[in-house]
Amino acid sequence: MQNHRNSLARRSFLKASAASLAAPYFVSSKAMGAGGHVAPSEKITLGVIGIGPRCTYDMRSILQLDDVQCVAIADVQKSRREAGKKLVDDHYGNQDVVLYRDFRELLARDDIDAVIVATGDRWHAAASIAAAEAGKDVYSEKPCGITIGDCQNISTVFERTGRIFQAGTQRRSVPNFQKVVQLAHTGKLGQIHTLEATVYIPTLNNDWLPGQPIPAKEICDWNMWLGPAPWRPYNEKYVNGGWRGQHDFDSGARLLDWGAHTVDLCQWANQADDTMPIEYLPSDDKITCTYENGVELVIDFLADPFGDRSPRWITRLGTCPVRFNGDDGSVETGDEGEIVASSEALNREISQIKRVRGLDVSAHARNFFDCVKSRSQTVCNPTVMRRSHIACHAAALAWMLQRKLTINPTTEEFVNDEDANLLRFRSPRVWEV
Repeated sequence: MQNHRNSLARRSFLKASAASLAAPYFVSSKAMGAGGHVAPSEKITLGVIGIGPRCTYDMRSILQLDDVQCVAIADVQKSRREAGKKLVDDHYGNQDVVLYRDFRELLARDDIDAVIVATGDRWHAAASIAAAEAGKDVYSEKPCGITIGDCQNISTVFERTGRIFQAGTQRRSVPNFQKVVQLAHTGKLGQIHTLEATVYIPTLNNDWLPGQPIPAKEICDWNMWLGPAPWRPYNEKYVNGGWRGQHDFDSGARLLDWGAHTVDLCQWANQADDTMPIEYLPSDDKITCTYENGVELVIDFLADPFGDRSPRWITRLGTCPVRFNGDDGSVETGDEGEIVASSEALNREISQIKRVRGLDVSAHARNFFDCVKSRSQTVCNPTVMRRSHIACHAAALAWMLQRKLTINPTTEEFVNDEDANLLRFRSPRVWEV
């Protein structure tokens, strides 16, 4: 059987064949999909790989979808596995969700159609690739890869296997962000000349926390938690979120925490999903990136991304703000859903926009599951992810090396910079379970 054949279709055929042999009064109208219910044979079966705070937030939306059934959860921490099971079982009113410590056991099940990968960053690429090789479609939280090489590998594997991939850069599915991009695309801003994306102040930290006794494997599988990342002593702070900002576990000097969203939106506004900026120039408070068409992408560092903005940004617009500037006007928006425009004409264009917070994953998840059924490309497919993520990584490397970098957008190699090219990859740890 070809890798790209959807097991959902196979189960639908088997269910239909079995139903033809059964007496009608043994099959309820609910089971057959009447009254707005989705028949079990038509549901997308979902597995979860990593269920921390972000995945829990995602799942509260996904559980509302009648055509999706979560059947399994894998996490290296017992407390998170059990919390995830309670969330899902309480919603369905049963005890059916199966738990795994090792996500590879979940991937070995042939009755699972799709997975959500919401581990720590270090695992996103490896788990997504393993899922594709196992015949699963994948929704991956961002950043999808912690190196340029990771992003390239995801794109290559999903193209080869024919599996569906959605990057969790959900702001492409949120109305206010969609509207400002539409204004850029339709010429309402005039000729676009500058796109502005916000990020945290980059950091590069390799300090180790003090070593602590390693818990029993069933409580927290530390070896599995590390996975492809370099070994270091266990400390409970790592597994409770303290891994963020650590270079071994994180990506791009934390630039991708917001940049995976904000740079992606600027890529979209510039109609650059098949390319990226070619020059990256770091300075004290920003990285200025330049496209081949002359448009500038300014990646602006925010001293307090969750509090006061610099005078250049409107605080009330919320997290992940972006601004698009053209010859005829500008628009700025963020996660609170409001859009601020530079003219009354633009204000009339945005007057009817529905306010939805940028953290909401509902529409983005819906797009993914619809594409699982149709086998069409998602709004944040591997090519979209690859280009916007690599742009972020290139900017981060320019900041790390403190010099201007030039990249060939076709080969995705830096021009005349051996150090930068070596930093496109990290060697994964050789580990065993």
